Amino acid sequence: MSYPIAAIGTDADEAKKLRALRIRTAERLLEAARSPKGRRQLAEETGIDERRLLSLANCADRMRIKGLGKEYAAILPAVGVDTVKELMYRNPEKLANAIAELNKKRKLVRFLPTASLVERWIEQAKKLPLKITYR
Repeated sequence: MSYPIAAIGTDADEAKKLRALRIRTAERLLEAARSPKGRRQLAEETGIDERRLLSLANCADRMRIKGLGKEYAAILPAVGVDTVKELMYRNPEKLANAIAELNKKRKLVRFLPTASLVERWIEQAKKLPLKITYR
């Protein structure tokens, strides 16, 4: 399932620049920004910082996980899970507790994920092919 690029946290200016390059979905952004070369080229064409593009690509990558909508995909980096690969190695109970603690302070999501839901995310992350490269 592909989401519009606005769902992955782009601001209006970034979304406009990406749409000008016919990148309208999270899936298309992930394909365009999956490698350092792709991110560098996209940065040159849009003026969006490469690190920001990597952050957006990672969010799009996390959203490939079923049941992990934009709110949860956005909250994971705040608890130390930036990539799908990092999610694979997390303890579901500890991660669910970390999300609950963060949410208590910042009120980011209305419904907290249960440890069993987080476990399903982790199991799916293990099955997904890795999309993003860093070298």
